[in-house]
Amino acid sequence: MRELIRGGIGRPPEIVTDRWQLVADLESLSALPPEADVIVPLELWRDEAARWADRPSGMGVLLNPDDDPLLLEPGVARLQVVAIAFPVFTDGRGYSLARLVRERLGFRGELRAVGDVQRDQIFYLLRCGFDAFALGAGKQLDEALGAFEDFTEAYQAGADQPIPLYRRRLLGMPFHGPRS
Repeated sequence: MRELIRGGIGRPPEIVTDRWQLVADLESLSALPPEADVIVPLELWRDEAARWADRPSGMGVLLNPDDDPLLLEPGVARLQVVAIAFPVFTDGRGYSLARLVRERLGFRGELRAVGDVQRDQIFYLLRCGFDAFALGAGKQLDEALGAFEDFTEAYQAGADQPIPLYRRRLLGMPFHGPRS
């Protein structure tokens, strides 16, 4: 089975086995047992909304870079996973999608980055609200865990820290500060 990194926003990072099946169409879905946890593309999720209501297992949705995440709004509370695709390393639209899903839709489940995800992106993905990372083929998960220690502090507010550093300093709130 495939492994991924899960952690961030209050949870230490760890390598875990991925129990979720990415399903592209209804034919592939019918080949799986009904208790399988599945992630389906947004279009399939919307077209087959009645099918998901009675599903006994976990439900997730895959957002591609050109999908409108606000279409998740009617059923976002029933989702356990929202996966956001990064088809190529240089496509940054997934960062914006993540912020919309976390902040506008209030999604509190697992927000997963999938596709051409690389170690160098993990800190920035965390800032946008991701808490699971399915790295691209051939990437070393053990090595990627080090990305959680690359930076101790960020100046700007983000999904992982809603108060910017300057305001935390003014309010006398604790912060990590630079590494020694």
